[in-house]
Amino acid sequence: MFVAATPPAAARDHLAAALAPLRDAPGAPRWGDPGRWHLTLLFLGAVPPDLLPALTGAVGDAVAPTPPASLRLAGAGRFGSARRPQVFWAGVDGDVAVLTALAVRLAAAARGLGLPIEDRPFRPHLTLGRWHPRRPADGDLPGRLAGYRGPDWPLDAVTLVRSSGGRHEVLSSVTRRTP
Repeated sequence: MFVAATPPAAARDHLAAALAPLRDAPGAPRWGDPGRWHLTLLFLGAVPPDLLPALTGAVGDAVAPTPPASLRLAGAGRFGSARRPQVFWAGVDGDVAVLTALAVRLAAAARGLGLPIEDRPFRPHLTLGRWHPRRPADGDLPGRLAGYRGPDWPLDAVTLVRSSGGRHEVLSSVTRRTP
């Protein structure tokens, strides 16, 4: 299970078009489906079903104080070395401090329910693809999107998503309250 912010279709389509020349490049990763691209704000793993109502409420409480924010997908990078890349990602630009504060509130809310949370800093990114460890990989490909800047989009909602067997099921969507 995870909590995510999903860029609108126009932003995902814009990035997909910029990524198109790299899709069949030698050493490219296995690309993710643009329809499922999202920014993971909090990864939870398995959540007991009896905690779902409390978690849904806690996510809403964490989202409520979020001020208006504008984001954009920008640049690209990788996790792992150039010789052994693992994840090809797009970066995030704009009101990243607002997004980071939201991720911190979401983690605190989950901890308050007794859910285990990874103890590492939030690093906003959108996973575009993953390299298979035993296949040829070109870890320099993300550099070809270094200058990418997508359209701005408002951070206005987050979703609580169950992931199982490669499928994503939206359990709830919480819209940021406007004053």
